[in-house]
Amino acid sequence: MVRHTGRVTNTERTLILLRHAKSDWTEFVVDIDRPLAERGRGQAPLAGRWLAGRSGPVDLAIVSPAQRARETWELVSAELATAPPARLDDRVYAASADRLLDVVREVPEDVGTVVLVGHNPGMEVLASHLAGQDVIMRTSGIAEFCVSGPWPELDAATATLRAVGRADGHGLG
Repeated sequence: MVRHTGRVTNTERTLILLRHAKSDWTEFVVDIDRPLAERGRGQAPLAGRWLAGRSGPVDLAIVSPAQRARETWELVSAELATAPPARLDDRVYAASADRLLDVVREVPEDVGTVVLVGHNPGMEVLASHLAGQDVIMRTSGIAEFCVSGPWPELDAATATLRAVGRADGHGLG
């Protein structure tokens, strides 16, 4: 079970990395247009229910423009009491960890919790960098970090891994 302290300081923020759910490889389509597989359509709502059970709302979602990432966020956000604003960001598609870090560092200061919906290997490398340990990001995987400073200062020194895994029983509880 994931526990949260419920205490938030003026500079404490939450970063949630969410890898897109399982995609469909049965037909040849351009990578960015690949949809979710049936399994992915089942995974994503579980991640949404986990997010809905957290303490506090999500303020912003930054989503890759890839079809599978957009579908993932649509299914995840449908499980939330109030869906936050979502912003498609072309830089998230096929991004390196450094590029993803740059995207998060640009999050407005009034955002307390942000969800970044993207792809491996960038998501896994970013999660591992911030955690200071290997973090596995399977499809529909979540890595939640407490960030102890402003977004522009996000790095391994300001991020603490709070939860990692998948909402289907692979680590999140």
